[in-house]
Amino acid sequence: MSKSHAYNLPNGWHKTFYTLWLGCFITGLGYSMTMPFISLFMAELGHYNKLQLNLYSGLAFAMTFIAQAIISPYWGNLADRKGRKLMCMRAAGVMSLTIFITGLAQSALFIICMRFLQGLFSGYINNATALMASETPHQRSGWVMSQMMTAGTAGNLVGPLIGGALSSALGYRIPFFITGGLMFLTFLGTWLLVKEDFTPVSREKMKPMGEIMQGLPNVKLIIIMFVTTMIVQSSTMSIDPIVSLYVKSLMPHSNNIALIAGIVAATPGLGTMLSASHIGHLMDHIGAEKVLRWGLLIATILFIPMTFIPNAWSLAFWRFLLGIVSAGLLPAAQTILTLNVPPEAFGRVFSYNQSFQAVGAVLGSLLGSTISGMFTYEWVFAATGITLLINYLIMQLSSHRQNA
Repeated sequence: MSKSHAYNLPNGWHKTFYTLWLGCFITGLGYSMTMPFISLFMAELGHYNKLQLNLYSGLAFAMTFIAQAIISPYWGNLADRKGRKLMCMRAAGVMSLTIFITGLAQSALFIICMRFLQGLFSGYINNATALMASETPHQRSGWVMSQMMTAGTAGNLVGPLIGGALSSALGYRIPFFITGGLMFLTFLGTWLLVKEDFTPVSREKMKPMGEIMQGLPNVKLIIIMFVTTMIVQSSTMSIDPIVSLYVKSLMPHSNNIALIAGIVAATPGLGTMLSASHIGHLMDHIGAEKVLRWGLLIATILFIPMTFIPNAWSLAFWRFLLGIVSAGLLPAAQTILTLNVPPEAFGRVFSYNQSFQAVGAVLGSLLGSTISGMFTYEWVFAATGITLLINYLIMQLSSHRQNA
């Protein structure tokens, strides 16, 4: 992280960066401590058949993102008027309550409702990323975006291991209670330690988004990045809701399903964490668009062997490789947005991007749950690979038209 010192940075930048990095880490940690096992938690709350359990698990994932897709533009507008720090505090504070209360659930429907409420007020990582984008020189945007993603993915790496161990030893409710407490600490840290160089803007003086979009040199590229974010997030979420059920189907006689599912869920985070810094520097060197195109192509190829998984450890291996490649997907899209959008519109643009990300999460989780419920788990990987291939072709077509 020392290379960031070579540029003039605002006072308090490093304290803000480390605080937000830790906040993103805790957010990723808390999410992955609980969500990979939510289908197993639901299975203890009622008598559901395979299709019902898959659909309820998919809805539990999807409800948060449905709420995000609806509410994100409002929060983005407020962020551009009031600042991103306030949005981070709002997300951490409310999430601490909703996640803790989810641990008290007595039915699958209660979990689904709490996930929807959580989605209405979530968005810590996206707002923290937007805040750092506005506070960082463009020469280091790729590195900073990759570091912010590293925070979340590092949490995603550790979370399933801790959540799996806690769930196996103490039950599925305990990780929710711990996550709620950690998010409250994140709220306090953000409130007391984060410094944002931001002057509030009145509603009347804020430039309309339509006017900003018209002034952008490449609006089509911005829209393609929104679509890319949606498809990449969809590919990530297609397996997450049913990963523990898939592992259980591969190892039906194992007594450590939660722990092994946690390991499988953690491997993409390990791959991303190990490669994120290098890929971030690569983006600053050769350009984010080139990294994104190659990342989409390689990710598409990796989904081919995933359709022929013989055991859980093979699944973990291929998901690890996918995690390495994933470090060049969403951070690259966010870097492209950062470099092509004026600072006064960061909140709104990143909120629209979050809406597309939320839509992708909904589509991915429902696609994965529905296909696995109606057919087999292997078909989920085939469908996901096709969507990434389509995304790659869109990027290639756009690049050829720009160069023509």
